[in-house]
Amino acid sequence: PAPNIAGLFPSSRKRYSDVTCGGIYATSCAMVSVEQTHSDGGMFFRRRLCWVPTWRSWLALLLMLILSAILSIRYAYDFLAVNDSRPGGTLVIEGWAPDYALEATLAEFRKNHYDQVIITGGPIEKGEPLCEYKNTAEFSMAILLRMGLATNLVHAVPAPGTQKDRTYLSIMTLKRWLLAHGGLPASINLMTCGAHARRSRLLYAQVFDASVKIGVIAIPAQEFEPASWWTTSSGVRQMLSELIAYGYVRFIFHPPRE
Repeated sequence: PAPNIAGLFPSSRKRYSDVTCGGIYATSCAMVSVEQTHSDGGMFFRRRLCWVPTWRSWLALLLMLILSAILSIRYAYDFLAVNDSRPGGTLVIEGWAPDYALEATLAEFRKNHYDQVIITGGPIEKGEPLCEYKNTAEFSMAILLRMGLATNLVHAVPAPGTQKDRTYLSIMTLKRWLLAHGGLPASINLMTCGAHARRSRLLYAQVFDASVKIGVIAIPAQEFEPASWWTTSSGVRQMLSELIAYGYVRFIFHPPRE
């Protein structure tokens, strides 16, 4: 039989309980007298009993972490390459986009009714001495014109060079240009490449007020297979870069006051 511990400490009788399992008794909570005798470790520390995970709990936690990592890797591209198209109004394409993105922009313009096409961009970083165009906005506009887009429907809005927040500066430059050329449109449909879409849409929503509806079309990447981006070096570089950049915009970056 279990000893009558409660009788040894009458002042703790109400806080004492036994748990019986297969004839084995275990104390489920400490008693006041025991705490005073054994748990006091001095002025700054004292001992306490606590629950700790078993190896089964650690194993379950490890499996959950592995599963979460696999799902995050598998659906990271789908998360970043968001599609929320809102046809009509102004169609915007980022000037650094490759030729296949410009072809998709022309197809989108012909498919849906848009008032104009605006190309944003910054200084050309390579080959400028050999190129008559000094920025990606004018260079991409020339390509769209060669593809057959009417000259009165497309505009290049280049942004100045900067070492940080290039996308944000490009959007701010676009906003000032729109205000100086008839005012803000009712909607903007942004076309960009793959994993860049969610970050760009977030920045557009931060720059433009709620009166301007922001849509986005993520043009599928052709440099790697989106469904297995982790199998190529270009996919890993682009995805890691975009994940870090999105986290920066979401949690750290705060647009300065105009």
